Amino acid sequence: MVQIRRMGPQIGVEVSGVDLRSLDDAGFAPIYHAWLDHGVMVVTGQELSIEAFLAYSRRFGAVSPHPSKSTRHPDQPEITVLGVGKFQPDGTLNQAIYRRGAEGWHTDGAYDVVPFKATQLYSLAVPDTGGDTLFASGHAAYDAMPDRLKHRLEGVAGAFTYGGRRQSQALLNPEDRDRPPAMHPIIPRHVETGRKSLYFDPGKILFIHGAEKAESDDLIDELTTLMIQPDGEYRHKWRVGDVVIWDNRCCYHKAAGDYPPDQDRIHWRTSIKDWPESRVEH
Repeated sequence: MVQIRRMGPQIGVEVSGVDLRSLDDAGFAPIYHAWLDHGVMVVTGQELSIEAFLAYSRRFGAVSPHPSKSTRHPDQPEITVLGVGKFQPDGTLNQAIYRRGAEGWHTDGAYDVVPFKATQLYSLAVPDTGGDTLFASGHAAYDAMPDRLKHRLEGVAGAFTYGGRRQSQALLNPEDRDRPPAMHPIIPRHVETGRKSLYFDPGKILFIHGAEKAESDDLIDELTTLMIQPDGEYRHKWRVGDVVIWDNRCCYHKAAGDYPPDQDRIHWRTSIKDWPESRVEH
């Protein structure tokens, strides 16, 4: 029997008692709506092939290969494999792989003209300790913004790139670096729920459009302090077979980056965009 239960006050929902391989459209509908309502959804106890994982990912939208080509699955470029290749040939730890996603709170795909609607992970191996993923609500962040900041940023766009102001582009091939920034509203209205959120990524934003540099930097600093609200967080402790999907349009996330390096923490990842015919400008 399918069970759906809330995980955090404002973000996170868990679904159990379902086999994603045989889920029909009628069964998927309440699961999709639970995801829209809670931003992050965990489906437990799955045994998925690559084909089944891709098929389930496509129920949410179009699967798009991640720009980090070096970590794509060798046979299925739509899938990124996280957690493999942690060690260099000389035995030293490759921090870019080990700490991927742990540098700070972020949203996936802000550097794209059409950013990722969602990101989905399927857990293949988990360490004995550590390795959690943390999530936070962009709706809670918006609600916490003072009115003066909401008024200042309503209708204002931010410029985003893969490496942001730090130009951290080590995981990109040289030909994919230094792309022009993508412009996105700082306060978008969710195209499916109508709710406003703070769309923000301190590691990818370059500047606030129309602001002088000093003001832009001050706004970025202030937004960074507002991103994470205590009642808008959910921390996921992974189990093998967990499938977790989050809404990049209104959520942030980061890896804890604290598991023993000699143990495996391996996931398949898909990056999902809206189907072209369903896109609405935000």
